[in-house]
Amino acid sequence: MKRIIISRTDSIGDVVLTLPVTGILKETFPDSEIIFLGRAYTRPVIEASRFVDRFVDLAEISGSGHQDILAKNLAGLNADVIIHVFPVKEICRASKKAGIPLRIATSHRLFTWLSCNRLIHYSRKNSPLHEAQLNLKLLQPLGIKREFSLEEIPRYYGLQGVEQEKQNGRKFRLILHPKSKGSAREWGLENFGRLVDLLPVSRFHIMVTGTKEEGDLMKDFLKRYRGRVTDLTGKMTLPQLFDLIAQCDALVAASTGPLHIAAALGKRAIGLYAPMRPIFPQRWAPLGKNATYLVLEKNCDDCRHTGDCLCIRSITPEMVVEKLG
Repeated sequence: MKRIIISRTDSIGDVVLTLPVTGILKETFPDSEIIFLGRAYTRPVIEASRFVDRFVDLAEISGSGHQDILAKNLAGLNADVIIHVFPVKEICRASKKAGIPLRIATSHRLFTWLSCNRLIHYSRKNSPLHEAQLNLKLLQPLGIKREFSLEEIPRYYGLQGVEQEKQNGRKFRLILHPKSKGSAREWGLENFGRLVDLLPVSRFHIMVTGTKEEGDLMKDFLKRYRGRVTDLTGKMTLPQLFDLIAQCDALVAASTGPLHIAAALGKRAIGLYAPMRPIFPQRWAPLGKNATYLVLEKNCDDCRHTGDCLCIRSITPEMVVEKLG
């Protein structure tokens, strides 16, 4: 295979868990060129992987949104294969129109049957496998058919962070990322506050990250703990956040992009989860040599139709402190 496009145009966490696809492709086809088709805001993370040769911004090749423009630009990439890790109708149709010879996707959408010529039959929603393992199943038409364990997947991220300064008596750098922009059930600011209260000032340098909008939602919390935490909400670009995570010792968050970045960089990434399919850790746990998670073993069905999940909020700050060591 000379040139392979990986198409994943959704959020940062999803993109991070797709990066092992690029690493395994590079291992199998070392002379291939790996092109990652994504959205501009995920570019810094994608380009940090040594296994990605080129990033292509979907918005730039879509033009005004006319499918002929997208098809023409996809054809210009001269790819042998496109793997629709999370299929998007417009991209699937344009890749067929572009004449890309091998077009791989899952089979549970009518438009993939009409636009792709290699379909993998499985349901993400009902699978017992992790998201990263499900992504790797899409490599089967390329002859990569073995199962990958959760323990071996992290070595295929290829993320290259800045070199971390050794601790040498300095404070433990801890990032708290309390909000999720609605992508996950949240632990709650009360729990994060209790966690801050439990951590000795003499040992921990605590930083709080998030968007400006999330900072506004947390203004009372940030005001209460302004002497204990460094407020970085709304103050960092994604490349700056990436470098901050690369320099930290640990990160605590729900199932969010920063959690998966920290895991992929080998940091102590502590994920907080609800025991609810399909958002439970069996599907979305952070994967990394120092990654772990907390979840209560209980039935969470009562929380399914509410945004407030008692099950995740019942994880105690003391349990997080124990994970921090």
